Amino acid sequence: MSRHQHVRLMASYNAWMNAKLLEAALELPEAELIANKKAFFGSILGTLNHLVVADTIWLNRFAGHPARYSALEPLVSLPMPDTLDQMVCPDIFSLQARRKLLDDIILDWADAVTEADLDYVLHYANTKGIPADKNFYSLVMHFFNHQTHHRGQITTLLYQVGIDMGITDLVALIPDEL
Repeated sequence: MSRHQHVRLMASYNAWMNAKLLEAALELPEAELIANKKAFFGSILGTLNHLVVADTIWLNRFAGHPARYSALEPLVSLPMPDTLDQMVCPDIFSLQARRKLLDDIILDWADAVTEADLDYVLHYANTKGIPADKNFYSLVMHFFNHQTHHRGQITTLLYQVGIDMGITDLVALIPDEL
């Protein structure tokens, strides 16, 4: 599997898992979604919001790639978050809509990324304004690993309130090789 194909696989896995998480979260009353569970971002809704915030920040950084991915153009209409714990979506329904928009953007962007694009050194500044110059492919893998990390926290929080997410492993989407 090429790196480009791996990026596309990770984008598919991301969209699949986010849809599963939101479907499960929609079963919960609002009080359960906003209850402080002492997770990194407090609640289930807080952690889901963190993923939206981080994805928005990283995708905007990726828009600085010289490939000028047209799939990232819809980001222009989204406000840039101020903090990593910002509640950009105050309820599960607005979060569901934003998550769907971001996942569609990610899927389209992943289709557009080429092998050559992945060798680029991306110049960006972190949320504290510190400049960085890092390999684009490594950043893309970080982007997807970050999502997986926090989705694992959310699946644990959901399990604690009685919701079993079932299969969540990437291996479920990795095609068999002939």
